Amino acid sequence: MLAEDETDLLLFPPLRASWASRGEPAKVWLAGGNARRVVFGAMNLVTGTRLLLPRPKGQSADFQALLDEVRRHYWGRYVALLLDEDPSHTAQAPLKASEGITLLWLPKRSPELNPMDTLWGQGKDVISADKQYGTVEEHVDRFLKYLYGLSGREALHTSGVLARDFWLRRTLSKKFCGSA
Repeated sequence: MLAEDETDLLLFPPLRASWASRGEPAKVWLAGGNARRVVFGAMNLVTGTRLLLPRPKGQSADFQALLDEVRRHYWGRYVALLLDEDPSHTAQAPLKASEGITLLWLPKRSPELNPMDTLWGQGKDVISADKQYGTVEEHVDRFLKYLYGLSGREALHTSGVLARDFWLRRTLSKKFCGSA
């Protein structure tokens, strides 16, 4: 059982904290376009193993590339993929490319149900917020290094999968861990 999601990384950081003299607005200097990369990811909800794939865009071909990675990594094993209805997932080509993978669709507008969404947020808090990198590639490299640096258990904990009230807890225990 894998959870899938994607996130955008931008050259200009999300500003979550700054300072300015009392009563004066803070100045934020920006120049040029804001470079962007999309990181697609899938996490095993039992082991915490992550597959992360940075791409220039977040289109159906990019999602298909992640499906190919999942297929290579889990070759010969049953795979169920928990995902949202992002347009890159629901286009005809990715649906055909998902042969051999069971797609489990989350309800619309429910990011709180996808543990990858929580993992992205934690990673962005540490790596992205209030930090300016020289290039968007450097930003992506540090983001991936941080997420791959987490142990499987840390990734499961950080994403909320190990919480007592995680909504899939009983299903994961029964079907994938062999316990009740």
